Amino acid sequence: MTAIFWEIAKRNIRIHMLRSTLAMLGIVIGVVAIASMGILGNSMVSMVSESLSSVGDSVIVSPYTGGGGMGPGGGGSTSSSASLKITDQQFQQIKRVVAPSVAIPVLSNSERMKVGVGSDDIVATIYGVDPQYVPDLNLVLTAGDFNNANSGCLVGSTFARDNNIKVGSRISIGTDGRYGTLRVTGIIEERGMSFDLSTDNAIVVTEEWFDGTYNRDDYDQVVVKVKSGLDTADVKTIIEKQLNKRDKMVSVTDSKATLSSIYETFGTITTFVSAVGGISMIVAGVSIFNIMMMSVNERIKEIGIMRSIGTQKKEVMSMFIYEAAIIGVIGSVVGGILSMIAGYAVSALMLGSTKYLLTMANALSVSEGVIFGIVICLACGIYPAWQAANLNPIDALRHE
Repeated sequence: MTAIFWEIAKRNIRIHMLRSTLAMLGIVIGVVAIASMGILGNSMVSMVSESLSSVGDSVIVSPYTGGGGMGPGGGGSTSSSASLKITDQQFQQIKRVVAPSVAIPVLSNSERMKVGVGSDDIVATIYGVDPQYVPDLNLVLTAGDFNNANSGCLVGSTFARDNNIKVGSRISIGTDGRYGTLRVTGIIEERGMSFDLSTDNAIVVTEEWFDGTYNRDDYDQVVVKVKSGLDTADVKTIIEKQLNKRDKMVSVTDSKATLSSIYETFGTITTFVSAVGGISMIVAGVSIFNIMMMSVNERIKEIGIMRSIGTQKKEVMSMFIYEAAIIGVIGSVVGGILSMIAGYAVSALMLGSTKYLLTMANALSVSEGVIFGIVICLACGIYPAWQAANLNPIDALRHE
């Protein structure tokens, strides 16, 4: 008997093909909206995660910039805010308290420079780092070698690409080359977003060259690479207790906590946009409900005949549930397939990359959209099916 009612449900959909197709289209749009937004959100998280994975074990120490003219919190000394640098004494304190983790002092400056003869001046960041610490910063080279000489430098991939720089190129530092010329010894692989050194559009020189050029004996920040097995939050607390005893001298950033906050924010955004997409699914569900009610009203006499020859209520109800299920499954599956195409297009346009498309998280987003579409269709078909099953057979036979 089940096969008979299944065939009846398919027959009714064929008879009202245009109406059923429009109902399926609503489900398709809803599934695509939910799944494609989920794919975009997951791809954004994957991109950020990959970009920042190399600095997830870092604690960044910067000079405290102060807040209101009266020192930290509006009261106290402002001596630390005046210099806006980390002294060598403070660095030695940090180095001591974070052991066995590695503390890396970093100098930085924005400088005018020129690449080649006859080129225009450009402005870029110069980082000064002791060569012994470069391996700890997880800098990967795409060409050349690490720099150990004061006459050489490393350049970021974006800086190299934009200025047609290759290993061996020479860069004149300062206006009219007043600080001399550096030879490019290596090109740093693109790192993307970073909490420590944003090297993509910068150059990295030795600390000795930086000191000799700018006469600096203090630091702009200290990057602490936390040893495996230690908690970045604990290292942050130790540094704050040591250096911020009386006044707030430094600001300490836990990269792992910041990453968690970023992921949480992206998760909230993804949930929100998916919920907006879900509105179209609800609208499609109302359309399914309306179509099923129309189907019941059009077939009242047919239902009366079926009931008069002994068809049970649950069998009549199943016939209409099957009809809603067919519309829901077809619409949702088609929507799931199209959502991958939509996700590809959205990722390419908004993120400029589709490398994060085929992931387990995106497959889950598509599956959730498909399941939600089927559930909405079944839920909206239950009441019309119940109403059809509970029609009075005699009244149904008299219906014109």
